[in-house]
This record gives sequence, C-alpha cells and structure tokens, in this order.
Amino acid sequence: MIISGGTNIYPREVEEVLLTYPGVTEAAVIGVPDAEWGESVVAYVVVAGQAEVSERALDVHICSQIARFKRPKHYRFVTELPKSDYAKILKSELRMRFAAETSSV
Repeated sequence: MIISGGTNIYPREVEEVLLTYPGVTEAAVIGVPDAEWGESVVAYVVVAGQAEVSERALDVHICSQIARFKRPKHYRFVTELPKSDYAKILKSELRMRFAAETSSV
C-alpha cells in the first residue's frame, strides 16, 4: 500500500487500470519517498512492440477510471520488469532502480 498525503493507494488498482490501456502488456506500481506527500506513485510500464504510449495518454486513461490523486506522478517505460524465478515482479528492485535514477540526477 502507498500512503500519499494521508490517503491509501493500492498499487494493484492502478496496475489494473494501466493494463486496460491498448499496447500496455505489463505494469508495476510502487511508492517512492516524497518530501511533500510522504510517498508518491510511480508506474513502470512495458509496451508491446511498436505501440505508441505516452505519459499524457496514460494520465488521461487513469483519470477517466479512478480518482486523480491515485495517478502516477512518474512513469518509467521499460522493456521488461524484473521478476523472480516464479515470475513475481520484484518491486523492491524497482524501488532501488528508481532511487538510483533519481540520486544520479
């Protein structure tokens, strides 16, 4: 669960909406530290082949189906998500990846 501004956000709910967007084959949602809100929502998205998917299009799609405060503040488009031997998405690895990306900026 992600707690942003005192509100509970369930990653699975956001992931399910992302997966209904044409061209999105996989999605993982994590919470990352945010100085103002406690945590903010970040989505890692895998896009099928040559499909054109933009952050703006995903924002519009998400806001049309769930509350605006649940939408990701950041999107990362990746070719694959890290998984365990049992095909479970390793969200801890995604958190480390995000921390490494933002600390080097």
